[in-house]
Amino acid sequence: MSSSSDNLIVANVSRRSFLKGLAASSAFVLAAKWGVASAQEAQYGADAMPHGWVDDPNVFIRIDDDGTVTIVNHRAEMGQGIRTSLVMVAADELGADWDRVRVEQAPGDEAKYGNQNTDGSRSMRHWFDPMRRAAAAARMMLEQAAADRWQVPVAECSADVQVVRHTPSGRELGFGELAVAARELPVPERETLELKPREAWRYIGKGGSAMSQNRPLAIDGEDIVSGQAIFGADVDFDDMLYAVIARPPVYGGKVAKVDADAAKQVTGVVGIQQLDGTTQPGGFQPLGGVAVIAGNTWAAIQGRNALSIEWDNTSAGDNARYDTASFRQELEQRAQSPGKVIRTQGDIGTALKNASDSIQATYFMPHLAQAPMEPPVATARLRDGKAEIWAPVQNPQAARDGVAKQLGLEPESVTINVTLLGGGFGRKSKPDFIFEAASLAKAFEGRPVRVQWTREDDLHHSYFHALSVDRLEAGLDANGKTVGWRHRTLSPSITSLFGPDPEHKGGFELGMGFNTMPFDIPALQLENPPAAAHVRIGWFRSVYNLPHAFAIQSFAAEVAEAAGRDHRDYLLELLGPDRQIDPESIGEQWNYGENPDLYPIDIGRMRAVVEKATAEAGWGRDMPANRGLGLAVHQSFASYTAVVFDVEVADSGDLVIHNVDMAFDCGPQVNPERIRSQLEGACIMGIGIALQSEITLQDGQVQQDNFHQYHFARMRHAPRNIRTHLINDNPDIAPGGVGEPGLPPIAPALCNAIYAASGKRIRELPVGSQLTA
Repeated sequence: MSSSSDNLIVANVSRRSFLKGLAASSAFVLAAKWGVASAQEAQYGADAMPHGWVDDPNVFIRIDDDGTVTIVNHRAEMGQGIRTSLVMVAADELGADWDRVRVEQAPGDEAKYGNQNTDGSRSMRHWFDPMRRAAAAARMMLEQAAADRWQVPVAECSADVQVVRHTPSGRELGFGELAVAARELPVPERETLELKPREAWRYIGKGGSAMSQNRPLAIDGEDIVSGQAIFGADVDFDDMLYAVIARPPVYGGKVAKVDADAAKQVTGVVGIQQLDGTTQPGGFQPLGGVAVIAGNTWAAIQGRNALSIEWDNTSAGDNARYDTASFRQELEQRAQSPGKVIRTQGDIGTALKNASDSIQATYFMPHLAQAPMEPPVATARLRDGKAEIWAPVQNPQAARDGVAKQLGLEPESVTINVTLLGGGFGRKSKPDFIFEAASLAKAFEGRPVRVQWTREDDLHHSYFHALSVDRLEAGLDANGKTVGWRHRTLSPSITSLFGPDPEHKGGFELGMGFNTMPFDIPALQLENPPAAAHVRIGWFRSVYNLPHAFAIQSFAAEVAEAAGRDHRDYLLELLGPDRQIDPESIGEQWNYGENPDLYPIDIGRMRAVVEKATAEAGWGRDMPANRGLGLAVHQSFASYTAVVFDVEVADSGDLVIHNVDMAFDCGPQVNPERIRSQLEGACIMGIGIALQSEITLQDGQVQQDNFHQYHFARMRHAPRNIRTHLINDNPDIAPGGVGEPGLPPIAPALCNAIYAASGKRIRELPVGSQLTA
């Protein structure tokens, strides 16, 4: 396995007392740190993140006198299991007993931990090698300490499940007995590190009983199910204040006039604070509004209800007239005309003109809200010139810098304590809610202030997934072979958050399944007509892979039908022969921030997941009436996913999802059980997106208030079986992402299955009432 992390530097910080707090309480503390990236490495990873990409993290491993091993995890845990998976890697390489390993959450500190932005399905992608090397260094230091104690060659000593053993004599010393001596030793040079062979792994690639008979597989699972784990809304102090905020209903609006007299009369309300909004583009800055601060959340909510506010939408411009239905029509009309050419090959005009047959289709995906089960929440306290924050945040370093700037402090005076996240899906990578808490903490200096978003707040004021229109056209020759393919994609861009509305998608957005479209077609042209943003557009799990996969994989099924061919066979023909495509050769520069030499687009892997999913689903078998199979495949975040749905659509329109088969190739599989969990979760989330989820706006205001209007998948739509098939567990290839790649093919596979069962072609999401219309 390889990655860009070839510059690992390790240091015994116990000797240098670098981490006074940690070192003082532990016998051994080791930090592993990437050095300065080579020029070649530095060119990868530069993306649109506001803080850039700083890949120089430290890995901290601590061993106490009693042998307890603690791994400091600097990534955010939002249910993806990164706390467990990273610790599995370190424990395995170190030789630690799973029952004696603990995890400690790192605060936000870029100087110490590097880039902590937990998104893009890259935590394990970027951390597998550093964790192994850091743990290998610690293991070798323990072995050297034992050899020194026994006065024997170190080659005769080896670490094995919490002890170091002298092979010839059978003598053993525990990790705790060796920790003090080990901390006095120099750290092995990177070139001398000896990583364990795959055959020696006890935890990596395994799970269940291989981990422990005595502890849950998830390292923090017992705390979570017993209520001991701390989420954002669990933070509490005796003298805490609670705040809710009335925010402008239109993006860019401001408070014109407020009457707070009634709110002040509500029992428990202790203050009313008007908050400044931000000019557009607003980035991660709060929307402004009026905060009601009280002794408890309920009083704050009642106080907000009693406010009388007149809003001024003058500064909102066109946002105040934003209507999603009209905007969709505008984009569909615009999709009829050429747009900015993103990629071209062959002569698309001639190919379509001379085709024996041609088909066109337009696909639509609405705005979506991340809607994590835990709405945004943050607690802030400012005292003695220092600020401390407790929050479920995916991007603690941006939060730290933002709070420091907001309060006029140095970043070193701001501590971001990262709690567990009750779901994130991209929403909690935007720390606007933390800045709100910091602002109020300044007004009530000395007292902790919690800003609590309600469900309605979250749905009304999210950073929405973009509304998207995709128009496709294909030309077929007399044999039904696709000879021309034109795709126009239209969506507001996330980059509209950070600069004047760009109207066109950014490179990283186009790289999510659009200009990386892998079909082997003689002539194609990909275009991106303009689409302006009228709300805050933000990351949503899988981001633009969702509309791109929905459109391309739905259209591929339509083209197969037009050609009179089986969908699976035709899809494999479109993919063409096994080959590796250099993304740069087709104009794709982003490639999820990865080196294209290590992460090409591998058609062989894409074909393999298609073949696996269809074989497991029994593709081609006779199906009962009203029942059908649907297929889709997509590559994203350096992984490959194919999905087959087996559904039944009654004459009444009722939908039953019998089976879902998901074939997945992320390369090396560190934690198979977590991978399966991620895929199962993606399946359920994708079904909700396909069937029911939609955010609409009129006059610039969101029309959905709560889950009775913004729907997720219901129990009746849950598949009776979700079968995950993990393939290509190859340690010699670079690891791919897991958290997001399972989601994009769900909607097109489901809709293709609906068509196979009912003959109803779904080209707009959500499916909603289309089955009964």
